[in-house]
Amino acid sequence: MGDPSGIGPELVAKLLAEPGIAGQADVTVVGSRREFERACALTGTDPAPAGFRDVPIVGDWAPATVSVAAGRHTLDSLGLAVDAAVGGEADAVCFAPLNKLALRVGGNPYQDELHWFAHRIGYTGFISEINALDEVWTSRVSSHIPMRNTPTMVSADRVVAAIRLLDTAMRDSGRPAPRIAVCAYNPHAGEGGLLGMEEIDTISPAIEQARAYVERVDGPFPADTIFLKVRAGQYDGVVTMFHDQGQIAMKLMGFDRGVSIQGGLPIPITTCAHGTAFDIAGQGRADVSSLRHAFDLACSLAMRPASEVTHA
Repeated sequence: MGDPSGIGPELVAKLLAEPGIAGQADVTVVGSRREFERACALTGTDPAPAGFRDVPIVGDWAPATVSVAAGRHTLDSLGLAVDAAVGGEADAVCFAPLNKLALRVGGNPYQDELHWFAHRIGYTGFISEINALDEVWTSRVSSHIPMRNTPTMVSADRVVAAIRLLDTAMRDSGRPAPRIAVCAYNPHAGEGGLLGMEEIDTISPAIEQARAYVERVDGPFPADTIFLKVRAGQYDGVVTMFHDQGQIAMKLMGFDRGVSIQGGLPIPITTCAHGTAFDIAGQGRADVSSLRHAFDLACSLAMRPASEVTHA
């Protein structure tokens, strides 16, 4: 159910109350039963999930507040869900919004939940958060790190890995031949070296290497115009060099439909592309649309065999 201090519990209550959900999957809710019941009362819903794993919240916490107790509870809940998937009890995991600072104070030593998941299951391959907005998907060479650290992450190996990951993830979702564009790192794609050499020294050679593995990949394109080509239907996916390079465009195009996928892991894990919305938590008016899309995608990915390339 995500962070109990945010909108997660009410989103889960709303989602499970929607017609058709029970027919898509046998859903086991993982989280605080007390908070789930409160969320049901708040939203005026009475869903009956197939199963429930109660994870009590231990310690002091308050709604719309970052706390050790809420962060620890979130990690404990995520751990139970992922362990169930690894153990074959579940086919996919879909989680409601969480708060990265709460996770950190609650005991997560990693930069984000994706790296925590990888450590939990012992996965050491390339991982990258993938974002999906309807038919448009993006992956990243770097993600939840300070901007000052992004230059060190733009390497040929990581660019190739991000391209291959996005290509294979889209194929796994049922897209037979995705057309992928790659963002430049510098303004105006470096202007031939005037504004930076990453495009010439690193990104362009990486794109050439990736063509040995993927059917269609082009670039590097200036980040401020590539999504115009995507919106016009020229490309299906975009590899970005850092977080906001793709997320600003994706959220502008469809904030209420965005889905985040924990890319590269050997089990499908999805979530909505927005956060815990502390400003409206506990009011019962959070929009469930994004979590609904995340749930639909988790169900779809669970029905498809994972590609050996994605998880190699």
